[in-house]
Amino acid sequence: MKPNNLLEMLHRTVERFPEKDALLWKESGTYQHITYQKLWNRIYDAASGLNHLGIGENDKVAILSNSNPMWGITDFAAASLRAVSVPVYPTLPSEQVAYILKNADVRTVVVENEEQRDKVLAGDANVENIITMYPGESFSSTESNLSFFKLEKIGEENRIPDWEERWQKINRDQLTTIIHTSGTTGKPNGVMLSHGNFLSNMEAVQFWLIELLPEDLTLSYLPLSHVFERMAGYYMPLSVGTTIAYAESIDTIQENLKEISPTVLTSVPRLFEKVYAKVLDEIDNGTPIKQKVFNWAINIGIERYERYLNAPVNELILGEVMPSDFMRKWKVAERLVYQKVKKELGGRIRGMVSGGGTLNPDVAQFFWAIDLPILEGYGLTETSPVITTNPMVRAKVGTVGKVMPNLDVRIAADGEVLVRGPSVMKGYYNNEEATANAFEGDWLYTGDIGELDEDNYLKIIDRKKRILVLSTGKNVAPQVIENAVNENSFIEQSLVIGDQRKYIICLVNPDFETLLPWAKQNGIRSESLDEICRHKIVKDLIEDKVKEHTKDLAEYEKPKKVVIIGEQWTVETGELTPKLSVRVNVIENKYKNLIEESYAEDSPSNSQMETGATAGYA
Repeated sequence: MKPNNLLEMLHRTVERFPEKDALLWKESGTYQHITYQKLWNRIYDAASGLNHLGIGENDKVAILSNSNPMWGITDFAAASLRAVSVPVYPTLPSEQVAYILKNADVRTVVVENEEQRDKVLAGDANVENIITMYPGESFSSTESNLSFFKLEKIGEENRIPDWEERWQKINRDQLTTIIHTSGTTGKPNGVMLSHGNFLSNMEAVQFWLIELLPEDLTLSYLPLSHVFERMAGYYMPLSVGTTIAYAESIDTIQENLKEISPTVLTSVPRLFEKVYAKVLDEIDNGTPIKQKVFNWAINIGIERYERYLNAPVNELILGEVMPSDFMRKWKVAERLVYQKVKKELGGRIRGMVSGGGTLNPDVAQFFWAIDLPILEGYGLTETSPVITTNPMVRAKVGTVGKVMPNLDVRIAADGEVLVRGPSVMKGYYNNEEATANAFEGDWLYTGDIGELDEDNYLKIIDRKKRILVLSTGKNVAPQVIENAVNENSFIEQSLVIGDQRKYIICLVNPDFETLLPWAKQNGIRSESLDEICRHKIVKDLIEDKVKEHTKDLAEYEKPKKVVIIGEQWTVETGELTPKLSVRVNVIENKYKNLIEESYAEDSPSNSQMETGATAGYA
């Protein structure tokens, strides 16, 4: 029997695995743990504490923190009171935090530390309570400004006597969260999602994806503020009794992978792209023998993948797909190449899920070739989030998979993907106009251009608003070009510009962790990122890499100029969203003068690129 709400979902796991570790996290260099039963008890205490503060049905409780046990405790505690959690990315500046708090009518905010509390205090949001997870030594507790420990203590002393009876009455239609969109093209909207939205999406995903098991161990490094991580990396593992380990940060992911040795990993494409670029860079700098062995092994892996993709289902079930002589070659390739890459990811991964953006097909094919299945999916915050995903048995590289069995998808006349079903949002909070504009009847406009192939697999081409129409009449999907450019280890992010222009140009943000050591080895001693990016050999390097990675594209899809940006694009400085996507409007506005200057120069020939660099061009 299906659970009626998220609390019931978790409680079933607690009853099955009370003494099993639910969460692992690092404090003072050592991993801590909490069992499912202790996690449940702390949710009870936190819920009772919030209840004592006056939090009740449909009250809004914001969570402004990196992922840690208290994030999830707050989320479930609020949900048990029929209250509504409002996740806020901890990387957002104070003015954006204030906007979200006001937009969602937040009464209480749970913050990670004093830095996050200061953001709340700096804004003009009218909140009643601030609860701090990790208060500093100078922290002074008051009735409306207390520590998370104090909240739980209050709850322990004032436990809700009928708490279980209360949460058991919550049905699937109850609003549980308001998640604000990333705002890549304007002000974020608050997406209203119910218990049923999440539960229906989880039930559909379990039909297609890697089957999570109680003995699995996942590593969570994406913020729980992100709907993809919250559903696939948190709710789903907790629903089956899997143990979740939290990475310390994105910067320590490589170290944490080796420490934890997860069996399943969910990620946005950028992590997979960086691992791929690092491996290729190492091979390019290796001996001819090493390169030959690597290429042979990859070709063996690709052949194995293609055999699986094209094999009849009965052969897959019986395990009769691979001839014995081929398997001998594959085992040699596994020992010489695949195992070395797997070791860098902890050595135990049996499957990975990519979401939150389009994965480059070359990257996906590489991981399948080395026997690390990577299942790409597609979805939106508005759909809780998964719309399509590749099934484990029939994953097709270059697509985002098949439509969830409880959803309907159709392609509009202009190519836009439309979706309807039980995981589609209730609407945008306090914005009836935006909600009305998002739907055609019960069909949700996704804002993405896509197509269904002959096997009904969906391929996403680009965001509808991002399709560039050149003055020559050619339509350009920038995402394909940016994905190709970003494959290189010297390039962190890129942005293609060219709407209503004769040709496209490419703004490139280098991967300074890779570029700076290379520059030093080549005699560039400057400490200024701007000066380094202006140096001729750096400009030549980046230009050559862009040419190399776009050589197979149509002529009108090849950037005719490359502009190197001599400063880092970050979430904190506003160029990136918290899920590391580029904010197109922000970057185009910030570098408006530089873009105009690039186009004002003489038009380059098709065989020549021009490169510029800037450090904070406004």
